[in-house]
Amino acid sequence: MLRSDSNKVGSVGPVHPDRRTTHPKESSTVSDIVWPVDYLPGTTDNYVSNEIIVAGLSAVQVWPQLAQPLLWPGYYRNAGEIVFHDGAGPELGAGVRFRFTTFGFPVEAEVTECQPPAPGRPARMAWHGWVEGDGDDRLDVHHAWLFEDLPGGRVRILTQETQIGGPARQLAATQPNPMLNAHQEWIEGLAGSARQML
Repeated sequence: MLRSDSNKVGSVGPVHPDRRTTHPKESSTVSDIVWPVDYLPGTTDNYVSNEIIVAGLSAVQVWPQLAQPLLWPGYYRNAGEIVFHDGAGPELGAGVRFRFTTFGFPVEAEVTECQPPAPGRPARMAWHGWVEGDGDDRLDVHHAWLFEDLPGGRVRILTQETQIGGPARQLAATQPNPMLNAHQEWIEGLAGSARQML
């Protein structure tokens, strides 16, 4: 017998007996982004999170589309003028410094986390990015990505970014949030580009 306490906070009502909450071979646990303390969501000036789950792709197939920034402009119109520093590139790795333009800002960046996909663990990429400026004109960001294989030949693509500074407050106050919409275009373009490589 199903029971529903519809007067309780958080109640979702009765659950159909044929509806499972998880796939039989799937845990209900998914991985999270690892955040530096200063960039913890909810403590910064702007934060967005975008996620898609795509059938027919794997983390291994998606990874090169992010790890090779020179590919970004081919599927994401908000990234360009990509330059690697110190003889690095064309692939991102831990400690790699690079620059790109996004939202009209010339962003300097350094990779702070790089874990390529491997069986049984999600792929992770993160960078600290900054736009030079004095006082309120400076922008600092932590942009993190997670690619996680799921049962049934699916991949979870998650990107989250926190920002600190005057430009971040301006983006957060704009409705709809341009960063939220642009990052959705980025993850969908990334998945589409990976699918074209099959």
